[in-house]
Amino acid sequence: MSDHKISLFVPGRLCLFGEHSDWAGVYRTINSDIEIGEAVVTGVEQGIYATAEKAENFIVESSLGMYHGEKIDCPMDTAKLKEIAQDGGFFSYVAGTASYINENYSVGGVRITVTDMDLPVRSGLSSSAAICILVARAFNQLYGLKMSIKGEMQAAYRGEQRTPSRCGRLDQACAYGVKPVRMIFDGVEIDSEELLPGAVFHWVIADLMASKDTIRILADMNRCYPFAQNEREKLVQEALGKDNRRICAEAVRAITGGDSEKLGELMNLWQENFDRKVMPVCDELKGPVLHSVLNDPKVRELTLGAKGVGSQGDGSVQFLVKDREASDELQKYLLEKLGMPSYTLTLTPGQLVKRAVIPLAGYGTRVFPATKAMKKGMMPVVDTDGMLKPSLFIMIEHLLEAGIDEIALVIGENEREEYEHLFAPIDEGLRHRLPKEKRDYADMIERFSNHITYIVQYEKLGFGHAVWLTKEFADGAPVLLLLGDFLYRSDTTELCCTQVINAYRQTGRPLVSVAETPLNEVGHYGIVHGQWKDTAETLMEVDSIVEKPTDDYAGEYLGVMNSRKEKKYYKVFGQYVLTKEVYEELDREISEGRLRNGEFQLTDALDAIRNTAGLSAFRPAGRSFDLGLPEKYRSTVWGYPE
Repeated sequence: MSDHKISLFVPGRLCLFGEHSDWAGVYRTINSDIEIGEAVVTGVEQGIYATAEKAENFIVESSLGMYHGEKIDCPMDTAKLKEIAQDGGFFSYVAGTASYINENYSVGGVRITVTDMDLPVRSGLSSSAAICILVARAFNQLYGLKMSIKGEMQAAYRGEQRTPSRCGRLDQACAYGVKPVRMIFDGVEIDSEELLPGAVFHWVIADLMASKDTIRILADMNRCYPFAQNEREKLVQEALGKDNRRICAEAVRAITGGDSEKLGELMNLWQENFDRKVMPVCDELKGPVLHSVLNDPKVRELTLGAKGVGSQGDGSVQFLVKDREASDELQKYLLEKLGMPSYTLTLTPGQLVKRAVIPLAGYGTRVFPATKAMKKGMMPVVDTDGMLKPSLFIMIEHLLEAGIDEIALVIGENEREEYEHLFAPIDEGLRHRLPKEKRDYADMIERFSNHITYIVQYEKLGFGHAVWLTKEFADGAPVLLLLGDFLYRSDTTELCCTQVINAYRQTGRPLVSVAETPLNEVGHYGIVHGQWKDTAETLMEVDSIVEKPTDDYAGEYLGVMNSRKEKKYYKVFGQYVLTKEVYEELDREISEGRLRNGEFQLTDALDAIRNTAGLSAFRPAGRSFDLGLPEKYRSTVWGYPE
């Protein structure tokens, strides 16, 4: 639960395949012969930016010109909020969502200030769904409602259903952020699965600068359900049913397989099939402007595939292009020759993690006076090869084996000389006395220095501050973060850090590793709660992370149910993958002076971004060994090399 002002961003959404299949799939509750609906949807790079804080009333305001100075300021009264929702207009969406939250959760009010919006309205990119998700997320984060992403989607959808628009279920995919999602619609049931692109895909989305009657489109198409009365209506159900599912299945394979040419062909196929089987039921679908652009020779030359957006008709159009150069050329042509502004969307595969951070600047008070003689990272441990090594050497070996190229060591003031000496060449007299395997290792120690960058933490302002200092080193790329006083042993042939990196590549979002812990030990750790995403119960969607909770609080709120209906507790394992969103949140924490117990906490930043960028937890097959407590260090010395 947050008492601070929080920052939020929710993107619009682009339906890549499967428009209309969400509401069509609902008719399976009446006619089971109707095919399950399916869509491939992604968030876009444009969206709505806002701040939110607790308030007495529900308030949405903005100084942006598009709002014309209007705002909503309503008591947290479900009936009054519903009344505003039913009146229609942009504020109806936020009121509808707030009414649903107020009706189903114990909350106070919020003040939402929309600070920027680069998402066009009425263009098929679902600005209405984005603002509904933003409202649900504001309540969720401010009042600690513990809603998952799917929970926020449900609240936004139910809120939007209280307005006159009656939008479909796929709109809420924007809750996942800028990543592709496969969605299944079976009656009132909905399922979603994030997709990991196998290559970089480039889209251009253009506003056709025309108009369409979405209400008429939906009305005419709905007449074809739930039971087709003639051949024309059968073709509509066929196009949105079995044809759509076949194309979506191929599209998923093309996206995950990195086949942009195949994906472009499927876009063209979907549009051709839609035009042939669905267009005849509604004149609005003829979309003269849309089809003139789709058939433009220059456009065809620059694109791999193209199709309409949203409800189809003359709203927006999407193009898949080969690369950034083609994207720039297409955007220029659309604007200068056709007068159509456009936006870009780039979907990338889970990035390779090539950089790592190890904070080492702490005082080491818990293992004093040993740290008067050596830094924590230099405390010796017998490795599995039988050599007695500074623990830092073992960490670096693992990182290099996992494919890490650059390692940032966050050290204290006046400590650089000590660390440089650690990696310096050894005396030749010593070298001649060493056996060959240790001479070889001495050479390896020298090579370690080629991968190391030193970053000095002049003020001891906490773990979050130490991580924030590495922002320039990260340079927008994902980084693997290790604790400086832990070692890790895998229970498999794959290192723990390799397992964590691979899990990040699967999710593409900030990630924290976790391990099971007894309830009576939760007060020593950051404790993570969420929902398992896989049957093996290794990958979790996080809905809260709490630093050193009490046993009572953890027992009531932080237990995670496993497949055997047992409640388990999961502590932070000590390996993270941090993305630029985490560094941006740390920027905000530090600029606003959000100290807790005199320090900036990484846990606070992770908890803040779980509802924006999203946060995953991964349970690696392995064990951690603590170097930071005397009694734990004793166990490490005995247990690590076994």
